[in-house]
Amino acid sequence: MTTHALGEIVSLLFMAIALGMDAFSVSLGMGMQHIRLKRIAFIGIIIGLFHVMMPFFGIVLGQAISGKIGDLTSLVGGLLLVGIGTQMLLSAFNHESRQVIQTTGIGLFIFALGVSIDSFSVGLSLGLSGAKTALVLLLFGAASMVLTWMGMILGRKVHRLLGVYSEILGGSILCAFGLFIIFG
Repeated sequence: MTTHALGEIVSLLFMAIALGMDAFSVSLGMGMQHIRLKRIAFIGIIIGLFHVMMPFFGIVLGQAISGKIGDLTSLVGGLLLVGIGTQMLLSAFNHESRQVIQTTGIGLFIFALGVSIDSFSVGLSLGLSGAKTALVLLLFGAASMVLTWMGMILGRKVHRLLGVYSEILGGSILCAFGLFIIFG
């Protein structure tokens, strides 16, 4: 393996971890809900798949779409996270309201889309730079899946320690991360 190829792998690995950190942060907040380990494993796989599909679509469309789309995807992703976090905060104070965003069905896909939409933008730029598509997709999917699992399991443990306040903390984390995506 040449030094150039190794350098490309290392830089793509760091990029994959950076993109997966939003999945970790959001999963930390979502893990504070009472979620079974089997569901956590499934959620990690779905988020990993979204972190494969989104940059793939970005790479494929990288030549055809202008750079303006990147800003829009970050805004949409940030707004989704703020919405999920706000809902968690409101449900923490109103015990009668049921959860709007679930980690099942369409709620899971909204959740996965929210944490993986930024990888679409990265895919656009990688498509323009001619990165190795298979390597990018493998690293992005694996890193986000493992980081999602880590975040949800850690969030689950924090939930046991904090009890009722964990939902407030989880919602605050989601809102803060969404705002960071929008304004950061």
